[in-house]
Amino acid sequence: MTTPPTPPTPPADTGAARPRPRWQHAATALAVASALLVAYVLASDAVSAALIFMVILVVLIVAHELAHFVTAKLFGVCVQEFGLGFPPRLCGKRLGETEYTINWLPLGGFVRLLGEEDPRDQRSLARKPRWQRFIVLSSGAVVNLVLPVLLFAIAFSLPHEEAIGRAAISSVDAGSPAAAAGLMQGDVIYEIGGRDAKNVAAAGRLVRLNLGKTIDVMVKRGGEFVTVSVVPRWSAPDGQGPTGIVIGAQYPFTETVAEPPWRSLPLGLRATADTMILARNEIIGWFRGGAGPQFAGPVGIAQTTGEVARAGGVPPLFELAALLSINLGIINLLPLPALDGGRLVFLLLEVVRRGKRVAPEREALVHLVGLVLFIVLAVVVTFGDVSRIVSGDSMFR
Repeated sequence: MTTPPTPPTPPADTGAARPRPRWQHAATALAVASALLVAYVLASDAVSAALIFMVILVVLIVAHELAHFVTAKLFGVCVQEFGLGFPPRLCGKRLGETEYTINWLPLGGFVRLLGEEDPRDQRSLARKPRWQRFIVLSSGAVVNLVLPVLLFAIAFSLPHEEAIGRAAISSVDAGSPAAAAGLMQGDVIYEIGGRDAKNVAAAGRLVRLNLGKTIDVMVKRGGEFVTVSVVPRWSAPDGQGPTGIVIGAQYPFTETVAEPPWRSLPLGLRATADTMILARNEIIGWFRGGAGPQFAGPVGIAQTTGEVARAGGVPPLFELAALLSINLGIINLLPLPALDGGRLVFLLLEVVRRGKRVAPEREALVHLVGLVLFIVLAVVVTFGDVSRIVSGDSMFR
């Protein structure tokens, strides 16, 4: 995301540090207090979880902001500040026209561009052609949606345990899509939608990739293969899944595998595409009677990171980083104030209005209000995360 909005200032950049609004200091105090409380609750585990989480977060944020930075520089936009973390400032160094800073609140980052809403300066972002502004504003999210290909590929390339037993159907619910299709207890699933369902996890993922669609499921029944057509449902009764079957591993064994680069990269691309489809289906499911969204803030994600690290080692951490990167990319493209998607909405309004801009003061005010609301939401979510941790609950239960 780009820098938090501030009221328009004269285009000249004097290099002097601007005073930070009081609400930023209040938000910092709340975040620090929450972090201290979580550290107290998690004790020694908090240190390793927080460090791993911070490394992942810094990599994703730097990749996002670097995309804004590079595209802005390519189009001649003045980059006033490249910040890691949110103010108040810890330290900084000016190189050329850009000040590189490290800030106290390590939960984000920003690139401060000259004239993001005000086109009066020749080198302001708002002065550039619309197609250039579109690239600068969307580049961070695009990088976050592409980076998971590499992260997933690394996870596939590292030695990791993988289940080798296919999914066997242990029961079929009466009146379910599976029962209507003729699936039976004891069937062993081989393919779903033309793709290899090599284990229980793969079978479950392939079903959820095709919610609401008619898919062919190939099973082995006795000594022969049978193919049936099933329509996984968006909303299932309590205790049932999309198709109404319960599956278990055919063999309770795993093997250590590590894919070569020429296989891991295509697998990373497929995993990234599948994850985006799953995210889309999850959102659609909210409106079709499925379970509502579950929110987690930085504290909850740090807890999850620690649990993943303790349970599965390094490869699952790369998978978690890929998922977080995709979430970051999608969230930043949402048409909400203060996010990249919100700024793109104003760019679209300019196109619809045939070049007539929204007044810079009004646009800055909209983004500022949006940022304040996001901070309030972050405080509420963080409180929920801390309460869950204090009660001993996990993000996986």
